[in-house]
Amino acid sequence: MPDLRQEYGLRGIHESDMDPDPIVQFGQWWDATLAAQLTEPHAMTVATVTAEGRPAARMVLLRGFDARGFVFYTNYESRKGRELAAHPWAALVLYWAELERQVRIEGAVTRVAAAESDAYFAGRPEGSRLGAWASPQSQVLAGRAALEQRVQEVTARYAGGPIPRPPYWGGYRVVPDLVEFWQGRPSRLHDRLRYRRGADGGWLLERLAP
Repeated sequence: MPDLRQEYGLRGIHESDMDPDPIVQFGQWWDATLAAQLTEPHAMTVATVTAEGRPAARMVLLRGFDARGFVFYTNYESRKGRELAAHPWAALVLYWAELERQVRIEGAVTRVAAAESDAYFAGRPEGSRLGAWASPQSQVLAGRAALEQRVQEVTARYAGGPIPRPPYWGGYRVVPDLVEFWQGRPSRLHDRLRYRRGADGGWLLERLAP
């Protein structure tokens, strides 16, 4: 059982501390996270819904962010890919326990441009590129041996040559309309500051009760 007496209290956040733009603010927290040399700062939860409205969540890696949104890569034919095709909305959560910080992001999802996916794929390790071809992500396998056989087949197919990006593999960009910054505080009275997109396209900053 976790220690229920654990207290948070490294720091607090105030509205006056926050940049008017949540992407800029995220960049400041991101820089602090990288400087802290955490084990896996890129890890984030991606939540989607099925056609029946049933939620599903899994861990992926944040692979980029800018004024356009937050990017991750996956197989378009995976379960999350199919769910995003039907309902192109997602929620993201990044939690950095050592810093007592969490960021929640919600918004519409679009595929990144093919050229952007190509560039990212080309920079992946060879084994990961071969794996993208070999793995029918989210489909049922007869066993581990079946997957290893597929790896052998694609390795032979591309031996000594370039490994192109599979047409069913690429990036998604979550275009935020809501971004919440959470900072742990004592007695579970945490700071929660939420940016919400207004009707004019600007951002509204609000404090939420913990």
